[in-house]
Amino acid sequence: MYENNNISTLRAHMIEEKPELGSPENITKWWLLGTSGCHLCDIAEQLITQLQVVQRVTYESVDIADFSEPLMMAFATTIPVILTPTKRLDYPFSILDLQRLL
Repeated sequence: MYENNNISTLRAHMIEEKPELGSPENITKWWLLGTSGCHLCDIAEQLITQLQVVQRVTYESVDIADFSEPLMMAFATTIPVILTPTKRLDYPFSILDLQRLL
């Protein structure tokens, strides 16, 4: 099982399985973890888009179905999840919660 409390370790596991996440342009982005057909993930993406109107935030949508089963299952019941380089935010969240990540 993956230890979800250590963000840097968690992001490192994700980069091992999906190396493009470790690229220079992705390493500082927020990662929106979700999957296809997840309506809550769509809502989370809309909230990030609203935040981008007033704050410079870049994010990468990451489909948990692309991960190994243990890593995918670590998020299966909590998506959408936002991982910043230092913080984790599980849904439900609001614009104010997103601002607190800055």
